[in-house]
Amino acid sequence: MSPPEVDASRLSRLAARARSAVLVGRVGGRPAPLVEVAGLLLVVLTFSWLHAAAGKDVAAAATANAHTLQSIERALHLDIELGANGLLTDHPALIMPAVYYYRLYYIVIIGMLVWVFVRHAESYAKVRWTLVVMALLVLPVFWALPMSPPRLALPGIVDIIAEYDILGGGQATRDVDSGRNLFSAMPSMHVGWSLWCGYAGWFALRGSRPRLALLPWAFPLGMAVVVLITGNHYVLDIAGSVALLVVSIAVVSALGRLAKRRRTAAGRSQEPVPLHPAGNRDVHLGYENEGGA
Repeated sequence: MSPPEVDASRLSRLAARARSAVLVGRVGGRPAPLVEVAGLLLVVLTFSWLHAAAGKDVAAAATANAHTLQSIERALHLDIELGANGLLTDHPALIMPAVYYYRLYYIVIIGMLVWVFVRHAESYAKVRWTLVVMALLVLPVFWALPMSPPRLALPGIVDIIAEYDILGGGQATRDVDSGRNLFSAMPSMHVGWSLWCGYAGWFALRGSRPRLALLPWAFPLGMAVVVLITGNHYVLDIAGSVALLVVSIAVVSALGRLAKRRRTAAGRSQEPVPLHPAGNRDVHLGYENEGGA
């Protein structure tokens, strides 16, 4: 075979391997990209459908729950939502930055997923499963505890997103017939997904750059401020988001330890049993020598 034919054959094999890896194989310890994207899209679509379904015909219960939450916050001196919203309306120059921060955070989530996938493959599986578990754990909360946000249940709050929405759907955020779930304030998933971004960045960098690993936590801190000043969430909604992340990390860690124990046990069960000469069985199997005292 001539050299050009050899090179063409090698390139063909490499291309075939690359196509196989993208579709069904693993690359550098990472899941197959197309399979991963398909799986995450399925999770997103299922979550979105169930989240929307949880907000149907719950307006009265959500408002009652919001009033109860407001009473708890007043008792704990945490009722700062009205004052925080007033700070934003008193400084109009900050309104649009807050709206952009609130609306475009999905870009950060996708960017974090891609960055960890490409640059920190060893961390990807755990942070991805943490994201999925958060989605699974929060849905029962939305069904069991519908909650009206301050902009719908607290008199005096200016609905910043409805007034200044950059995506053109501001008024739909107040329309109960829009198909959106307007009553899922507890916990705040804007803060929850932002907390996941902080955790993912920290987890990926904690070993190699421990100081830089603290920087991603600034993103959820900023989001916590934004959801308060725009009238979208209560202080206790933010606390609920922190609890959701902590529980999700614990669940993923526990499942990881369980899977590791099962793999270890399976590996031991598959180890071949060594065969020894019959005359040495007293040494290797712990039997007493038949002729010894």
